[in-house]
Amino acid sequence: METENRTVVTEFILIGLTQSYDIQLLVFVLSLIFYIIILPGNVLIIITIRSDPGLSAPLYFFLGNLAFLDASYSFIVTPRMLVDIFSEKKVISYKDCITQLFFLHFLGGGEGLLLVVMAFDRYIAICQPLHYSSVMSPRACYVMLLALWFGGFFHSILQVILILRLPFCGPNHVDNFFCDVPQVIKLACTDTFAVELLMIFNSGLLTLLCFLGLLTSYAVILCHVHRSASQGKNKAISTCTTHVIIIFLMCGPAIFIYTRPFTALSADKVVSFFHTVIFPLMNPVIYTLRNQEVKTSMKKLLNRHIVCQLVFK
Repeated sequence: METENRTVVTEFILIGLTQSYDIQLLVFVLSLIFYIIILPGNVLIIITIRSDPGLSAPLYFFLGNLAFLDASYSFIVTPRMLVDIFSEKKVISYKDCITQLFFLHFLGGGEGLLLVVMAFDRYIAICQPLHYSSVMSPRACYVMLLALWFGGFFHSILQVILILRLPFCGPNHVDNFFCDVPQVIKLACTDTFAVELLMIFNSGLLTLLCFLGLLTSYAVILCHVHRSASQGKNKAISTCTTHVIIIFLMCGPAIFIYTRPFTALSADKVVSFFHTVIFPLMNPVIYTLRNQEVKTSMKKLLNRHIVCQLVFK
């Protein structure tokens, strides 16, 4: 007798973002241009923060990790999507599908926790400045970094374990351009109501709670800044506003996708496209454009690189 969780399906067929060739071509061109321009910008942010001793504060340490997470996140979906656009049959093996799903939620969960850590960092810096150096010590920063990586791993592996226990023996068409929890679960040959509830709790509810908690924390910070008369008031407001923008970009689509029953909506693919392809690359860039210290350091780094090229020619 076969075991209940035996998987018969060995591959999935991705339906893709759209069936219109013209729209696919437009998506390919725009995504490729965006990918080529913005991804090196994220790499430049990481190099700038690592090479400039003046950017050693925890704020920049976490910004560098945000850029790394987002750059890594962009490799999970975008390259395969660009290749699949010109493929007649968009096939992904069962193992590759599970792997893609794992890293998608591993890095996504880690980034969500990183936003929480960045909010905590701003709260201590603005509301408890006298305790900042002791609370946000280098050792504490590395412990927080390790904790968020572990949290992302636990969040993702839990979902993978639940999916691996499901039998897949019938339809294998994934109604998306990548493998994600809602679409994959719908293909299981069993009642998935309990699993869906667990998934909604693990992804949707936690994302919603983090989102509300982050907005509340930044509201408290902004109220504190508004009442204060410190010289760095405008800088603090600018930094917090940027963090709130990133929170909306990341949590908004995630809440839409994961906090409702797994029923398909017409907007799902569009929201998923921005959530997995566009927004991850934009987050660090948006932050950098509003941070004068990073922009100044980046210009110095680029100028040194240009000078070195001219000298060695």
